[in-house]
Amino acid sequence: MNMRPQARRSFSSFTAPPLEQQIALVSGANRGLGLEVVRQLAATGMAVLLGSRDLTLGERAAQRLRRDGIDVTAIQLDVTDQTGIDAAARYIENTYGRLDVLINNAGAYYDMGELPSSIDLDTVRAALETNLFGAWRVCEALLPLMRPFGFGRIVNVSSGCGSSAVDGECCPAYRVSKAALNTYTRTLAAELGGSGILVNAVCPGWTNTDMGGTGGRPASESAQGVVWAACLPAKSSITGGFFRDRQRIDW
Repeated sequence: MNMRPQARRSFSSFTAPPLEQQIALVSGANRGLGLEVVRQLAATGMAVLLGSRDLTLGERAAQRLRRDGIDVTAIQLDVTDQTGIDAAARYIENTYGRLDVLINNAGAYYDMGELPSSIDLDTVRAALETNLFGAWRVCEALLPLMRPFGFGRIVNVSSGCGSSAVDGECCPAYRVSKAALNTYTRTLAAELGGSGILVNAVCPGWTNTDMGGTGGRPASESAQGVVWAACLPAKSSITGGFFRDRQRIDW
């Protein structure tokens, strides 16, 4: 963890700190889309924490970025481990005093070959544990580092296959978990309405990653919509939405 700690600051309610003074955390960020989101957020001047379930892999990813002149800090974050999440929250509080941007990117269980009538329910539970409850746990742990400052941006990385407007039989565990994440996004946004904390879901589109497989677009393109939602200006009223490439899509 080589990133320089930034001095604690207090901001008046609903005043966004400049991007170069913001603190961001991205979960599931040691590779693929998450790593590219880290790269693009850091390019804005933000101090970015690269969350990784395996800290060794996170450190390796951070070192690659540093070789490119991008100063980020790797932090251990397994979104299925409450003790680890609480430890990450304490580290952020003790080091920075607040969190401005949270990207819930960690996701798994893209069960392409399964069918809803025959899938092992243990797979469904595991998908929900990461894709829904993981984001839920992280939000609950880190919202106390946003609320006192009247500012925050939470982006839940979802999927178009979790939209109720899209029918399909494949990927039932993943599809249901992302649909549930979309609903959580809306309910949390409603709770936080007027607080200065905006909560949105973003579908990055089919992306060429280990999980998405080959044939999708590059992560550098897919990450742009996530970064856009993370950088919404102070007076923005965009919350509780579901977006792809900055355009609203059906839930």
